Amino acid sequence: MDSKFKDVITVKAGESFTIDADIAGKPLPDIMWLKDGKEIDSATPRMEIKSTITQTVLTVKDCIRVDGGHFLLSLSNVGGTKQVPISVKVLDRPGPPDGPLNVTGVTAEKCYLHWSHPSHDGGAGISHYIIEKRETSRLSWTVVEPKIQAISYKVTKLLPGNEYIFRVMAVNKYGIGEPLESEPVLAKNPFNKPGPPSTPEASAVTRDSIVLTWERPEDDGGSQIDGYVLEKRDKEGIRWTKCNKKRLNDLRFRATGLTEGHFYEFRVSAENAAGVGTPSEPSQYYKACDATYPPGPPNNPKITDHSSTTVSLAWSRPIYDGGALVSGYIVEAKEVSEDEWTVCTPPTGVQTTRFTVKTLKENAEYNFRICALNIEGAGEHVDVPGSVIAAEKLEAPEIELDADLRKCVTVRASATLRLFVTIRGRPEPEVKWTKADGTLPERAQIEVTGSYTVLVIDNVNRFDTGKYVVTLENNSGTKSSFINVKVLDSPSAPVNFEIKDVKRDSVQLQWEPPQIDGGARITHYIVEKRESKRLAFTTVTNSCVRNSFKVDDLQEGGLYHFRVLAVNELGVGLPAETIEAVKVSQAPLPPGKITVVDVTREEYSFRIAAVNDKGKSDPKPLGASVVARDITIEPIIDLLFNTYSVKAGDDLKIDVPFRGRPLPEVTWKKDGHSLKQTTRVNVLTSKTSSKIVIKDSTREDAGKYEIILTSSIGIKSAEISVIVLDKPGPPGAIKVEEITMTICWERPVSDGGSSISGYVIEKREKSGLRWVRVNKKPVYDLRVKASNLREGCEYEYRVFAENAAGLSAPSVPCPLIKAEDPLFLPSPPAKPKIIDSSKTSITLSWNKPLFDGGSPVTGYMVEYRKTNDDDWTLGVSNTKSTEFTVVGLTSGAEYVFVVRSLNKIGQSEPSPETDPQIAKDREDEPVFLISNEMRKTLIVKDGSSFTLRVPFKGKPVPHVMWNKPDVDLRVRAAIDTTDNCTSITIEQATRDDSGKYTVTLQNVSFVNIVVLDRPSPPVGPVEMCDVTEDSVSLKWLPPAYDGGSPITNYIVFKRETTTANWIEVSSFTVSGLTQNESYEFRVMAKNAVGSISNPSATVGPVTCVDTYGAPEIELPPEYLDVVKYKAGATVQLKIGIIAKPQPTIEWYKDGKELESGAQISISNATVSACISIREASRLNSGTYELKIKNSLGSAYAAVRVLVQGMLQSLLLNTSSTSCNHCFNVFIASA
Repeated sequence: MDSKFKDVITVKAGESFTIDADIAGKPLPDIMWLKDGKEIDSATPRMEIKSTITQTVLTVKDCIRVDGGHFLLSLSNVGGTKQVPISVKVLDRPGPPDGPLNVTGVTAEKCYLHWSHPSHDGGAGISHYIIEKRETSRLSWTVVEPKIQAISYKVTKLLPGNEYIFRVMAVNKYGIGEPLESEPVLAKNPFNKPGPPSTPEASAVTRDSIVLTWERPEDDGGSQIDGYVLEKRDKEGIRWTKCNKKRLNDLRFRATGLTEGHFYEFRVSAENAAGVGTPSEPSQYYKACDATYPPGPPNNPKITDHSSTTVSLAWSRPIYDGGALVSGYIVEAKEVSEDEWTVCTPPTGVQTTRFTVKTLKENAEYNFRICALNIEGAGEHVDVPGSVIAAEKLEAPEIELDADLRKCVTVRASATLRLFVTIRGRPEPEVKWTKADGTLPERAQIEVTGSYTVLVIDNVNRFDTGKYVVTLENNSGTKSSFINVKVLDSPSAPVNFEIKDVKRDSVQLQWEPPQIDGGARITHYIVEKRESKRLAFTTVTNSCVRNSFKVDDLQEGGLYHFRVLAVNELGVGLPAETIEAVKVSQAPLPPGKITVVDVTREEYSFRIAAVNDKGKSDPKPLGASVVARDITIEPIIDLLFNTYSVKAGDDLKIDVPFRGRPLPEVTWKKDGHSLKQTTRVNVLTSKTSSKIVIKDSTREDAGKYEIILTSSIGIKSAEISVIVLDKPGPPGAIKVEEITMTICWERPVSDGGSSISGYVIEKREKSGLRWVRVNKKPVYDLRVKASNLREGCEYEYRVFAENAAGLSAPSVPCPLIKAEDPLFLPSPPAKPKIIDSSKTSITLSWNKPLFDGGSPVTGYMVEYRKTNDDDWTLGVSNTKSTEFTVVGLTSGAEYVFVVRSLNKIGQSEPSPETDPQIAKDREDEPVFLISNEMRKTLIVKDGSSFTLRVPFKGKPVPHVMWNKPDVDLRVRAAIDTTDNCTSITIEQATRDDSGKYTVTLQNVSFVNIVVLDRPSPPVGPVEMCDVTEDSVSLKWLPPAYDGGSPITNYIVFKRETTTANWIEVSSFTVSGLTQNESYEFRVMAKNAVGSISNPSATVGPVTCVDTYGAPEIELPPEYLDVVKYKAGATVQLKIGIIAKPQPTIEWYKDGKELESGAQISISNATVSACISIREASRLNSGTYELKIKNSLGSAYAAVRVLVQGMLQSLLLNTSSTSCNHCFNVFIASA
């Protein structure tokens, strides 16, 4: 095999490579090619194996990324086996990052992305990643981060409530790899904004500041309160302004910058991670002022009343209060003939703005004055205008009726009638209340004062309707007023109720409307009857709208009582009833057909006559004599209904007619047992029926009732079901799940004869007395989650069941339970990492767990075991650090480690095991930690000193050597070395100290030497491609040696063959060249130190001329299948073309040529052909064909387009019209 196969074979994607080998052996060996341990199938289209007696060849065509790897040629015969490994690297774009793409820490505005490096790097190191996002409601992707080297990223500026999909693409020097997409993620906070704090209260009020205090909100929204925002509003303004510029964490704040004398109100809002919550209720208005002066004089003093010994005064507050609250007023008086003022009020004054001065001299003339008080003392006096004589004031009686009393006063029955009337008169008038059409009821109460009178009647009824008159009388006259009162009640009894016409089976009734209609129109009448031997009336009709009614189907000869009740919208009124029973009868007719219904054993003849109160009819004989004999009839039960329903508390009557001869014996059973008669349960049996009467039915009366008829002829029975509709029993076994605060209960034992329609839940705090309803709407499940709880409070719950009859009795309350967040065990840390080791110890580190279980993580537990043991050993029971060194290990033994998180609930599950680690001294390659400043050339003045300091790391600690050609630095310089740094110092530097200084690190395993030098030339030969009439593109490989620091850029030079001057150009694509001119090119490399390499080998000459050829079409891969668009979207097809000279371009649809118009837009360029169809519909579906043609040939391509779904608008913001940029849009089906 050729020696070149001993090294890694590097192939670019799309190229082919061949591995051939000469073979020999006796007998002829078997040939097997393997890739990554698996035999290569020779039937693969792109892999071909050809073998002869002396040679075998493996050919891979159009290689792709996955074709790279380890190939193995295996030869075997009876003499043995020979294997030859070959490594192949395919240079291609990288594969997608290893998934899944995890999205964590999601809030309304940010989230965190995590992924892994791709399994296939395309033969080159991953330089960075590109992150993109799109909303699920959109189809276009936007770039989040164009260049990131880490495998995690924090995404910000998300729109709250939007749903996003993210994707990550790896990039190497050959291009952008395939994307890895995440699942849809909703940008939403795991918590809400807090509730409002309490209303702010003021203290320490000054002329320019006020101190406000408040309480925390009851609801923090599920997130800790971060601060508060205090706002103020001037009484004369409309806008709220913030008082605190910085975040406010205290529950008090001094609001400054107030305007003296202005009134302000304040409100406060709480803020958590979700934002600022609802503000509190505004405070009352506070005035910014300092109380430093006495108040001004009161306003508008006047005399309101006077008598022989008193004078009443009134005034209003002073305009100026002196900057402090007015605490009272002082009233002074003096006789007109005197000069000395007398204080009439207490020394502290009076609080109100009115006062009556007493114990004055009758018929004396007085003057009065008033002053206000505050904390500074008494203010300026104001005189009451004029003087007043202390004498009785005569006024005729006056009655002031409110507007409501001037109208008709309406009050419902059983309510309280209250008539409040303001009165005046001097001397105080005598008050008298009367009723115009009757006398006042004994329930009436009358209250009289000097300024008003009140008539109160409790529990009013329809008879309290009428006109009420109030009369005032004093020495100056008399005054009366009336008030109309209407009591809304059911009507009184109809009047003039009489029986008009009596027939043998009917009665004609007549009446007149009631005198009192109850304040509402009579809508209809109810007519009832009862037999004289019964006590209860039965309804004949409940919808009679006239004042007369004919009662039919009465039992002839029966005695009946009748009554009529009027009905209005407020209910049924009093009845009008007949005084004596009415007998339903008339003179009889002769008997009709006579038949024999029963006989005895003798022979008889019969005749029959009818008799009533009116007389006796003619007898009618039976046509023939009758021979008596016994008749037998089997018992027969005539059930009217087989199921009866009754509401609990009502009476139930079950009447069962029956027949039989001889008369059967009747017995009743309930649920298989004999029915016991009690004071509530009675059985009434006659010859033709049996009746059960149950008074005040209860739930226990429900069940199966059986009637049994027994005679000598036979036995007959029938079952009757009775349902008692009652409230359900209380729910049972109520409990609360502490973790989820979910209230659970069991169904009631009894549903009360009606299905349960829902449940009502109530709660009560431990310190409270009142039960509060939890659910506004009925709950149909047997569980409900508790809400609106205060953290730390204890609650108990009870449950009611509800059916058509109402609410049941409450269940037994559950035990008290405290409202607090549930606590869980924490999650384990991620997989720990080994960061250091020695012969007897290993150091590991880990990250904090993602979930702390609702309680802070207090520490970590570390356990370890040997890889060949099953038992774990405790390394440390509780360490607060996320790094720990396990000591006392056996040298050379292999260990694995796990870590557990600890909180107050307990310990978590163990973390994933670490990678196995042998307890031995760690060996790390020596590495220089050189900064960019060290990479620059150090310039030192002659005679001065300089120090070169180089940090490093390595394990074991490396040996450091400094070297400079032709100089022994141990003599010339001072070298100082520690475990992680080395430095060299040269005193009084001379020209001979210039040059390169080399530092070498060496430990037992590695030697690392850095020599800062210029890089070698780029690896050639430099290739030329894409030669046109004015440009040439160049390609080359990096230098073999970078001079000890990374290559940062390249410098390209060009030269015309007719000149000797090299000219620097700015790009690897050299443009601006002259047509038909010959050029040469070369390249230099530059590293981070700034050193420039020697030029590469010159390439050229090359002549700038255009190349011509037949047209070619580059059809995008997505156009190979049917391209689907949504109706209403813009269909855009863009296809790349290559052709020189420029071809003609034509578009066709289903064989018909297309042209630009109102809907279709065709735009063709040098390298592409584009067609756009706006607001596409299903009619635009079909096959679109592109035909291009020039003088050297033609090309053809077809794309199938399907437009589907309902019409909707789609807007694509595409500002570029350059042929080098286009948007390929895929619109999913509706």
